Amino acid sequence: MTTAAEPRPAFLLAAFAGLAGAFGVAGAAAGAHMTDMARLAIAAQMALAHAPALLAIALYGSRRGGGGLVLSGWIIALGLLLFSGSLAYHDIAGSAFFPMSAPAGGTTMILGWLGVTLAALVTMLRGPKAA
Repeated sequence: MTTAAEPRPAFLLAAFAGLAGAFGVAGAAAGAHMTDMARLAIAAQMALAHAPALLAIALYGSRRGGGGLVLSGWIIALGLLLFSGSLAYHDIAGSAFFPMSAPAGGTTMILGWLGVTLAALVTMLRGPKAA
């Protein structure tokens, strides 16, 4: 049972990272066995690349009180969902999820990574929090 002081958004981000990793492995396996699934393979690669990073962001953010860091992680997660989800949907359904969903997801991931940069710099300039 969690208490009010525990960082639930960080734990949920860690759970999302686990789902992204699972999708990455499943998508890579499906893409390897199906023909004409190049978008699915890219979606799987992106999920596998971002899953460990999201897990690290969640764990570090939960320990260091990094609300900005965890928020940036959620922005990356949203972008990953849009980007990878759009590519996978396109290969499976044969049409785009919605116009420009993959570029919107990619842009969102870039903004999330810039947020990680900003959160790290702000934390560095403020110094460590007192325990």
